[in-house]
Amino acid sequence: MTYFGLAETAISAALDAGARYADARVMHRRYESMNARNGEVEELASDESAGLGVRALVGSSWGFFAVPTLSEAGARQAGTRAAEIAKASARVPGPALDLIPTQVNTASWQSDCVIDPIGVALSEKGDLLTHASKLILEHGATLAEAQYQIWDTTKWFASSEGHRIDQHIRETGAGITATSIGNGESQRRSYPAARGQYGTRGWELVHDLDLLAHAPRVAEESRALLTAPLCPSGETTLILGGEQMCLQIHESVGHAIELDRILGWEAAFAGTSWLDLNQLGSLKYGSELMNIIIDPAIPGALGSFGFDDEGTPAQRRYAVQNGIWKGVLAGRDSAARAGLDYGGSVRSDGWARLPMVRMTNVGLEPGPHTLEEIIASTDDGVFMENNRSWSIDDKRLNFQFGCEIGYEVKNGKLGRMVRNPTYTGIGPKFWSSMDMLSSEIINWGTPNCGKGQPSQTGHTGHPAAPARFQNVRVGVRS
Repeated sequence: MTYFGLAETAISAALDAGARYADARVMHRRYESMNARNGEVEELASDESAGLGVRALVGSSWGFFAVPTLSEAGARQAGTRAAEIAKASARVPGPALDLIPTQVNTASWQSDCVIDPIGVALSEKGDLLTHASKLILEHGATLAEAQYQIWDTTKWFASSEGHRIDQHIRETGAGITATSIGNGESQRRSYPAARGQYGTRGWELVHDLDLLAHAPRVAEESRALLTAPLCPSGETTLILGGEQMCLQIHESVGHAIELDRILGWEAAFAGTSWLDLNQLGSLKYGSELMNIIIDPAIPGALGSFGFDDEGTPAQRRYAVQNGIWKGVLAGRDSAARAGLDYGGSVRSDGWARLPMVRMTNVGLEPGPHTLEEIIASTDDGVFMENNRSWSIDDKRLNFQFGCEIGYEVKNGKLGRMVRNPTYTGIGPKFWSSMDMLSSEIINWGTPNCGKGQPSQTGHTGHPAAPARFQNVRVGVRS
């Protein structure tokens, strides 16, 4: 029996057991990662899994069941059990639950990939990581690390409405980190980001990062930070690099616009949201430079796909336009509850997990400036880049972030390096103070977004560029 045949068998079993709607996903995933430390490979992981997960809707209640057995009997069991679980939940009925209409598709989609990442020899990968970490040590760091991760996922989706969609998504990422210890503390510098850089691309992404070329710099900067002065305290002009802007978007916009959080359906890990649906279309989220898009169709970005896990095609829309809140991340059920006509943001991290609203690619449209122009027009301020720590309240409103490195900005030029730079703010006030934004967009990838119980790890993308904010409190010590 084909994978689509298994999915359709599961759906038929769910309908026979009383479901009014059902969908099924067969997924096969290969995962590989390697970590090198101080010139030696310390960890190599390789994993492969396959299975089938079924959702069934009875009344206003979902049921979900998954099996690792790709057989006709396993598919029937999964469909039947999903419907039985939904029936049990429906004994305590909630408000009516509908699904917004969606185009029924028969389609195939795959992400761009020039060099199959799993096909690259382990010896070549190991040589790259060990060489990079040795270079970091040779340039004075105490601890040197280099790593990569690869996911190769194929999925087959079918629904009782008639969807038949298969997708092949390959995701790759890598990075290096230098840590120096001295003067009673440790300092870290990373490239290209604190968790590396990731995308829906092949091994060519790692080639483009050119880790070896950046290894000496991160080592030298980590040592220099040990003796750099502390970041000054007080309110000042703040310039953020693109990688830190990625996390700023992720935490203070991406999680806040997840519709299940806004509705109060979800609170795990990131809490709920300060946003009120009654203000959708009118709330001022930030300055007119703030244009945040939701776009799962960006080639090569980590949050990209052809169709979400409900079969909805990837579509671009505004979350914030000219500073006004315009859109949310939604699924077919949450959109129906909220009176919206779009979904497209539902995914799970594997066949054994219930799909839920997740960030796709959520990020900024380009601004009219360059980083050089932003610095040149700043008389007094602080420039910070590469995230080191983050904290935000359970409404996604009040936040405090720390960065790996900072520089004073004086009379339009970068000045001395400062260590332990931090800043704090309140979401809409902070975004309203953005008065300059670079056009130099990079599609940053975040491979470790946590949500749900049982926990799921999402892969999200964030187009981001350097930006300037006024009257921000920096140098927070407690």
